[in-house]
Amino acid sequence: MAGTPPSKDILTILTGPFRPQLAEYTSSTPNLLAHPAPSHPLLLNNIASTTRDHLANERTFLSWLRLSIYLSVVSIAILLSFHLRNAPTPLEKKIALPLGLTFWVLAIACLGSGVMNYVQTARGYAGRRALVQSGVWTQIIFTVISTAIVGSCVLFLSVNAQTSQKRR
Repeated sequence: MAGTPPSKDILTILTGPFRPQLAEYTSSTPNLLAHPAPSHPLLLNNIASTTRDHLANERTFLSWLRLSIYLSVVSIAILLSFHLRNAPTPLEKKIALPLGLTFWVLAIACLGSGVMNYVQTARGYAGRRALVQSGVWTQIIFTVISTAIVGSCVLFLSVNAQTSQKRR
């Protein structure tokens, strides 16, 4: 029978593991990620602006991930004492290891903050909380990262000024 559609049982067998499931979250659900089948695509009821909020939360996590990647690339560049024209000076070699490790730790902290912020916000959305905020730890980590970036820029400018005065 070439013209008959396949039976429902065959479709269920073929698409069963990949069929989207409606995510029903109640106050008794301890964790957003504790759904019985996390490998399945989850469908959320679009009440008010659920989809927009989840996508905004995802974009925020991707921004934290991007910042973490940037910080790790800067860390590696500092650790390798990357220079385009001249060899690194002894002062630059001396500050390269502590500053590179500092940026590496900040990259890991940034990634951890992004993951925790994503999970906490997703839990808040699942619990239908009206206001979901990032929290004090996210603000502290972001302030430390900003201070480290500005401080390292000042340090690089001062080292550059010292090396240019010695070369004259």
